[in-house]
Amino acid sequence: MAIISDYQEEEEQRPSEAKKPKPSASAAASSAASSSSSSFPAAEFSARFDPSSPLGFIEKVFEFVAERSDFLAQETAERDVAAVVRAAGEKQKQKAERQAEREKEKERERARAEEAAAAAKKVEEEKKVQEVEMKDAEEEKKSGAIVPNKGNGLDLENYSWTQTLQEVTIHVPVPKGTKGRFVVCDIKKNHLKVGLKGQPPVIEGELFQTVKPDDCYWSLEDQSAISVLLTKHNQMEWWKSLVKGDPEIDTQKVEPENSKLSDLDPETRQTVEKMMFDQRQKAMGLPSSDEMQKQEILKKFMAEHPEMDFSRAKIA
Repeated sequence: MAIISDYQEEEEQRPSEAKKPKPSASAAASSAASSSSSSFPAAEFSARFDPSSPLGFIEKVFEFVAERSDFLAQETAERDVAAVVRAAGEKQKQKAERQAEREKEKERERARAEEAAAAAKKVEEEKKVQEVEMKDAEEEKKSGAIVPNKGNGLDLENYSWTQTLQEVTIHVPVPKGTKGRFVVCDIKKNHLKVGLKGQPPVIEGELFQTVKPDDCYWSLEDQSAISVLLTKHNQMEWWKSLVKGDPEIDTQKVEPENSKLSDLDPETRQTVEKMMFDQRQKAMGLPSSDEMQKQEILKKFMAEHPEMDFSRAKIA
């Protein structure tokens, strides 16, 4: 009977033991490492890390661990070390990603700041241009100067004229079917008369500047308009009017066609381009080419003489 009783007690104990949870492999390994290493005293580790040779540092770490514990002798050591390496690598990867995202955000902020600055600069420049235009309009009202037509001349009631630096072209409408023999066109060095016989002249007066009569001519176009071409004597100046006493244009608003610059000799072309550039700079309230050249000379001199104080220097 005692034997049966003992057997029953053992059977009763087994279910309760089966109910106890089994420890995980990692916990077991940790427990085993702890129990196996408990016989080793705690020790400090010291080594110099050379970024050019990280494996050398890791080898020293493992040598220290091997000397101070039996961790590397365990079956799970390789797996546990690999897990630590993967975790460290993943952590470093996440850190690099966060750093890259911060850099991208900084770059986006810089781009937004640059766009805002560019927009503000554009608004300021447009404001300057508007102020200049308003100022020019006020001066135009005071002086009576007129903005030129697309040909840098003027459209009047009975005729129109355009110009380049070399020539002046005049267009005078006449009744359809007009014959050449009825045209009156007298071109002199400083005087012009254009019209039809038996009628008051359409144009008559002293020219704004002198011309070369031998290089001037007229023609009748489609029997409906007289076309006159005048060759300027001074080919470096814009005319304000065709004849003196007529309404004058504002020569500051003249816009030469770039395509016509190719017809000029190099020296004349350089002068015209400089004049056009200075006119654009003046319209925007910016320094002219001469002023820019003086500024460059001053900057160069300042760079060559850093020991001098230029805080009060001004360009005359």
